Parts: sequence; structure tokens; C-alpha cells
Amino acid sequence: MTAVQFGVLGPLAVTTDAGEPVVVPGTKVRALLADLLVNRNQVVSADRLIDDLWGEDCPANPAGALQVRVSQLRKALNDAEPGARELVESRAPGYLLRVDAVDVTRFDELARCTDVERLTEALALWRGEAYADVADAEFVRSEATRLAEQRLAVHERLAEARLARGEHDLVAADLAELVTRHPLREGLRAVQLRALYAAGRQSEALDSYADLRDRLAEELGLDPGPELVALHRRILEQDAALSAPPKAAVIRTSLPAPLDELVGRAEALVELGELLPRQRLVTLVGPGGVGKTRLAVETARSQSLPDGVQLVELAPLPAGDALVAEQVLAALGSYEAAGTSMSPADRLVTTLRHRHLLLVLDNCEHVIDPVAELVARLLREVPGLRVLATSREPLGLTGELLWEVPPLPVPDDGDLDTVRRSAAARLFAARAAAQQRGFRLDGQSAAAVAQLCRRLDGLPLALELAATRVRALGVRGVVERLDDRFRLLTTQQRDVPPRQRTLTAVIGWSWDLLDETDRVVLARLAVFRDGCTPEAAEYVCGTDLDTLARLVDRSLVVLDDSGADPRYRLLESVAAFCLDRLTDADAVRTRHAAYYTELAERADPELRGADQQRWLALLDAEMANLRSALVHGGGLRLAVALSWYWHLRGRLTEARRALAVPGDLEQETRAAPWRVGFALSQGEATEPDDVRAAVAADPDGHAAWFAANAVIEHGDLALAAELLPTATVDRWTEAAVLTSLAHIAHANGDQTTLEDTATRSAALFADLGDRWGRLRATEWVGGLADMRGEHERAAALHREGLRWAEELALWPQVCAELSWLAWLAVQTRDYAQGRELAERAYALAVEQGSPGALVFAEMSLGLAARRDGKLDLAVTHLSHLADLGRGESQPALYLPMVLVELGYALEQGGDPDAALALHVEAFEVAAAMATMRDAVGPLEGMAAAVRSPEVAARLLGAAAAARLATQSPAAPAERDDVDRVSDRLRAELGPQRFDALLAEGAKLSPSEARAQL
Repeated sequence: MTAVQFGVLGPLAVTTDAGEPVVVPGTKVRALLADLLVNRNQVVSADRLIDDLWGEDCPANPAGALQVRVSQLRKALNDAEPGARELVESRAPGYLLRVDAVDVTRFDELARCTDVERLTEALALWRGEAYADVADAEFVRSEATRLAEQRLAVHERLAEARLARGEHDLVAADLAELVTRHPLREGLRAVQLRALYAAGRQSEALDSYADLRDRLAEELGLDPGPELVALHRRILEQDAALSAPPKAAVIRTSLPAPLDELVGRAEALVELGELLPRQRLVTLVGPGGVGKTRLAVETARSQSLPDGVQLVELAPLPAGDALVAEQVLAALGSYEAAGTSMSPADRLVTTLRHRHLLLVLDNCEHVIDPVAELVARLLREVPGLRVLATSREPLGLTGELLWEVPPLPVPDDGDLDTVRRSAAARLFAARAAAQQRGFRLDGQSAAAVAQLCRRLDGLPLALELAATRVRALGVRGVVERLDDRFRLLTTQQRDVPPRQRTLTAVIGWSWDLLDETDRVVLARLAVFRDGCTPEAAEYVCGTDLDTLARLVDRSLVVLDDSGADPRYRLLESVAAFCLDRLTDADAVRTRHAAYYTELAERADPELRGADQQRWLALLDAEMANLRSALVHGGGLRLAVALSWYWHLRGRLTEARRALAVPGDLEQETRAAPWRVGFALSQGEATEPDDVRAAVAADPDGHAAWFAANAVIEHGDLALAAELLPTATVDRWTEAAVLTSLAHIAHANGDQTTLEDTATRSAALFADLGDRWGRLRATEWVGGLADMRGEHERAAALHREGLRWAEELALWPQVCAELSWLAWLAVQTRDYAQGRELAERAYALAVEQGSPGALVFAEMSLGLAARRDGKLDLAVTHLSHLADLGRGESQPALYLPMVLVELGYALEQGGDPDAALALHVEAFEVAAAMATMRDAVGPLEGMAAAVRSPEVAARLLGAAAAARLATQSPAAPAERDDVDRVSDRLRAELGPQRFDALLAEGAKLSPSEARAQL
């Protein structure tokens, strides 16, 4: 069919396939075209057309006048595209416009989708009101009304999808004008109310509801619908489910935005779109260059799952690499936290276990065995997971559905209409027109294009590469050159599969068109993994930007400027071809390793300063190259340089594996404290003397501090304090040591030291511009505020810390900050908020596989449940934590508090004797750790559980005196327990006797009070 495009989503528009506008002359001719488009692919009677065009003002010869307008329309179309006159057919009793290329058809297709990208694309098709220049005509009114309603519905669905992605602020802003233009549309109002509330603008949400209610009453005499009324009630009740989720909980869809149209795969998209909801594992198989990746991405884009779609690119992994699970975790943004000893596969299962998402694994063939092993396990243990894989060979798993991606259909002959119907020819024509604006698929070029498509077997990559040469050689010149090249390569490489021979021929032909200098550079570019920056290309390949620009122009190198910095990439097949022709591989890999080792060493100090976030992103982008450099010469020197980066990103296992390689004496000395620190971070027991020996020789203090700080989490505060560097060589190490001392002071309840060290550390880190450091120091400044009862200030500090942690993508620390905020909400009696925050922290901690964050989150869940009267739930959480804390080599720092809360839960549940035993145990653990502050809670708990009211009163007096001595005032929620027990004892003993016993207790030390039992 002739290629003419029609647009009705705005003023009537007609264009050629090359985008050139087609002039349709005269008002009546345009009205005729509009009438036929409204009824496209259907016969419209001549009588109806006459009535629509002229109404009661018919000309003397209406049939003849109509025929003249039809002839004018056919001529306008045919002048623009030869053969297009056939689109308007004479068919009794009138005329028919046979056409599929109408923007409204694409809009209807996209409007059925649920993802943000497709819905945005649907709305982008609109250029104004539908049929704008004939909108007053009766024959378009119902169609225009239908489209306007559908457009509004798409606006609503797009807003819903964006809310699910956490874009509440932007949605609220974007809907303001729409709601103004459609004030009575309840669907729009509902989305606007939710967006405003999630953006923290509750009063505006309530005002918007009131405006709708008043308008409905005044203009229609109606009340808002029940769904909107229910939403209004939830806003008034501040329903936590309406609040914006934390960034890590937002549905993440990582598919790249489409840069051009996917040609010739419409039927494949429909078939795969129907298969994916029914099949848990679908593998797209086919030769390189056939378009598996693009088809997989576009198929995935059409899917709607609660937790979105995640694309994982496996091409950066070396052949046979077993790090597939880590690549998936990195794509999911799941980083390894201190204290975990789980394997990457175990962490991935934990991260995905409760998710419902589609995982797209791209380019599996070179890591087929580890991919198959991982996918098999994920499908067994993650019921909500679906996998769409691309590979040159099957994964070979039970339940796998293989879908072979065929080449694009090629034309059988050179007939123009036949060629235009061919997907391969349309792809080639579109890409050739992009290279040479004057190129057109017409009667003169059709035969050559048909021959080219057949010679290239319809492979998309081969067609796109050939299209780049049209400007220089013309289509016939391209065909003649391909003919020679195919014969040569087919006869010399008979062990290559037929389709691969064709792709290799196209790449080889492009290679031969380069001069020797460009060939050398292109071959050297193949050593990079996942692309490279211009600077890296210049150093490793010994080239300049002019040469790189030439290779980009010839489509052998792709310039990707979608990120913060431009990167040069080779297509997979081009890279494989070039590696076989790399004659100086050892020298190039040596330069590659040297460049990335120097880059890592240059980045290391920057990760401790104001440009921390930028350098984190830079190393993230270069991770594949850094891994390659590690095994091709970077060795232990590079591993040491990357150690702090790995810690910040939570990649503890990767760090330990890289640091395990041997090095020279200096490298071994530098690596020793990092090795010990990462082992401690993963929960491994390490002998104190081994830690001392590793720390002693550290030259700059950074690694020594790292190892000493890791000791704190194991509860050996004395050893940690002994190992912390005292003669710091730079301000960053000084600030880091102060943060560790603040942590120790917080555990010991030493407020004076805590205030001094935390505030000095925060000031130093702020001066250095290190946001990670400020985050860590601020955590302990907030801890001090909590100890002093300054809960509002503590919450403000931790909210700021939460923002910093999210910006740096430190998700285990996000868990910690959410748990701090949950703890503070519980202490101030906001139990619902505390439980909601703790649940978010716990879910994120499970996803991230972070043991420390899990403990903190579950502790807040237990406290919130106990204080809110949900005793069974509290006992479940607190008993689990107590067992964990008792199982440590040294009592966990959180154990006294957990035992006290568990004791209260049992006492309130009617078992005071069991409760008393737990409070005594908590006191003894606190005494063993020499932390007086942690002994106060157990004394108050004993008072609640002991049967003697006299002993109970003395215990309360001793606890009150200890609180004064340690400057640890009871939080509001803690005062509730003390007041409850005090009221009971005052009633039993009488006010005077109670006060006297309270005064007696105040004279006792905590140990003397404990001896009262």
C-alpha cells in the first residue's frame, strides 16, 4: 500500500512517508477527506457525502460536484506519492478510503497500555482538538467527542501510572490546568486529590474536594460519587496508604526510552504480549543482529506488573562469568550491607521473593550456564517472577517457551507496492532517509532495495549498516559491493552458520572501507566492556576525537549521550568481529588496566569530598571496565583503590573476592586492613590479634579506621576504641574516627563525649563536603537528641539523613533512617505512624538483605505493637530479636532494650514472673556492658513485675535517680509505663508511704536496687 500518513488529532494533516506535507486544496476537499477518515475502510454513500458537505445548500449537480472533489483529492495524494490515488476507491453506492496509517489508530493502540512511556507517547500524538479545522461539521462531532473523552481517560491513566512511580509533585502540577478545564470530572479530581496529598499538600487536596462538591451541587444538584467521598474520608483520617512511598519502594521500570520506531514487529509484539502473562519463562532466540534485544524491550514495555519491569544487560560480563546474580542485584539497586553473609543468589531470592515483576535478561549466550542455574532457582522460589530472556541458544529449562525471532520479511520481487509492504524494505528506507534526506523508496529504487533486502536476509543490523552507505554509494552501489563481499566471505568461512555469515559479511565490508588507522582504533575499542568515555578511548586506543567521530559517522561505533557523560559503544557483533582482528591485544589490555587503575586511584579521595555523588556515578558507569581491568593487570593495587567505593555501594562479597588476589609487599600491607574490615562487616569472627596486626601497618589511616569501625558492630567496644587511629594524617580520617567514637559513646550512654564527637565530626564532614560522612555523623547527633528527649529535633535530623541516603542510593542506610523515625514516632506515642514507618523499613531491609537494618526495623515494629496494645504481635517480634541478640559472640548492644520491652509485654499479658526474669536478665546484660543508661529500663521493668509493692516503689526511686544522673529523661511513651505502675503502687501503698519508699530508692545505686529482689 502506498505510504501516506494521515493525522486527525488536531487540524487535518497529510504527509508522505518521508514526512513531507501534502497540500489538500479547498475547504470542501478537506471536508471530504475528513468524512472519509471518520469512516475509514468503510463505504460511505454518495448521498451521505453530499449531505455532509453541502447540507441544504446543494449545488445544481450534486453528484458531479462530489465527483470533482473526489478527483481533486486523488490528484493531491498521487502528486505527493505515486499510486496514492488508489487509496480512494469508488465502491457502490459511494466511496471508500482504504488506509491504516492514521494517527488515531496508533493512539487507540497506545491508549490500551498502562505504562507511563506508552501513555505519554499516546498524548504526544495530539496537536490540538481532534478534527480541529472541521470540528463544527455534524459528521465529525460524535467521533471528535469520543476521542476527546478517550484523551481525558488517557490523561487520568497516565497520572495514575506516574503516581505509582512516585511522581506525586509533578502530577499535582500537571493536573491543575486539566482540572480547571474539566472541573466536574470526578476521575481527574480523584487523581489530583491523591497527588496533592502524597505531595504533602493536604489542605489543597481538601480545598479541591470542597470546590467539586460545591460545583456539583450548584450546577447539577448532585453529590460527589461514593469513591470520591471515601477518598475524602481517607484524606481526613490521614490514611498512611495515601502517602508517598520511599524512593526504593517505588515501582521501578528500567527500560530505555525508544529512539526510533520498531519496524516490522507489530504481529510479534501482539503474540509475545499475549504469551508473557501465561508463560513464566520466554526466551527469544536467533542469530546476532536479528533484533532480539529491541523486540524484548518493546514487548516488556507493554506489560503491566505491580513491581514493574527490570532490564538486566548481561553483555558487560566476560564469557563464562558466574557473577550473573550480582549483575541482577546491581540492576535492581540492591546493595550488600554490612553483617550479611548470604550469597548473591540468596540475596537475590530474598530481594525478589515478594515481588511481582518481569525480569528481562539480555544477551545470555556467553553466560548461559550460570544464567540457566539462576533462572531455574528464581522460578522455583519467586512465584511472582516472570523472565523474558534473549540468547543465541536456549536456556534448556523445564517450562521454557522458545520464541525464535525471524528476520524481517523481504520482498519477493521489485514491484513498488510489494516492496513497500515488506518490513525489511521499510526499515532500510527509514534508516537510509535518515542518512540522506532526499532518499525515497519509489519506482526507481524499489528493485535495488528488494535485491538488497534479500541479499541481507532481512537482518535488521545488516540493513541498518548498509543504509549508512547509501549517501556515498547509492542503493545500486551498495548492492554491487555486497554481492562481491558475500561471495568472498561465504567461501572462506563455511563453519559459520549461514545467517551469521551474512552479518559477518556486512561488518567485514564496513571494516574494509576503513583505512588502516581507523581499523586499528576500532579493534582496540573492542577491549572495553559496556562502552567507554572519549578520554578512555583516546588513552587506551591511542587515537583522537576526529577518528572516533569518523567511526560514529560510519555506524560502527555508537555515541551514547543518554547519561551524565557521553560514551562510545560497539554493537555486540561488531565488537566480536573486531576482537578477532586485534593484533596487539596484550599491549592494549595493559593500557586498559593502567587507565582504570589510575582512574580508581584518582576517584578514591574524591569519594570522601564534595564531588562524592558524581564520582560514585562515574565508577558505577565504569564498573564493567573496572572488573575487566582487575583480571587483566589491575590486580591488588586496583582492588585496594576500589575498596571504599565497594563499601559505599554495599558490594562486600565482590570486594573480598578482588582483595583476595596476591600482590607485592606494599600492596599486601595496604590490603590487609581492608580484608579484615570486610570480613568483619560480613559477620565473620576474627581474632583480635589478627585485627591488630592488619591495622598496625596501614599507612594513611583510612583502612585502619574501616577495620576498627567494623569491630563496633560485633559489640567489642573496648577493642574498637583501642584500634581507632589516634594520630590521624588527614581531616577525613579525623572526622571518621570521631563518628566511631560517637557510636561508642552512644552505646555507653556517655552524652558528654557523644555530643563532643558527633558535633565535631558533623562539622568536619560538612566542611569537607562528604555527604556520606555527614549522614553518619548526623545519625549520632540525632541519637543524642533522642537521649535528651528532644524528639522533634531528632526527627528533623533523621529526616534530613533519610534524604541524603536516598540521594546517594544507600538503601541499607535508608532502612536505618526510616527505623530511627519509626522509633521516634513510637517514643512520642504516634504508634500508627511508627508502625507504618517500621513496616516500610522492614520491607526495604528484607529486599536489600541487610541484617542490621532488619534488626532495627523489627525492634521498632515490636515496640510499636507493644505500646499500642498488640501484645501477641509484640511478643513474636521481640522474642525473635532476643534470640538473635543472645546468639551473638558478645551480647548485642540492643539486647537490654529488647528484653525490657518483651518483659513489659509478658507482664501486661498476665505473666509477671516471666517478665521479672527478663528484666533481671536485661539488667545483668547492661551491667556486663557497663552501660548505666541501659540499666534504667530494666529497673523500671522490675518495678512493674515484682510482687512486693514496697520493693517496686524503691526500684522506681532508684530508676528515677539514675535517669537524672545519666541525663536520660523518659520519653512520653516510656513515662506511660512508669505512670501506670506508679498509679497502681500509690493506690496500694497510699500516697505518703509511696513517696517515702520512692525517696528511699533514690538513695540506692542501680546495683543496690537490683539487690532488693
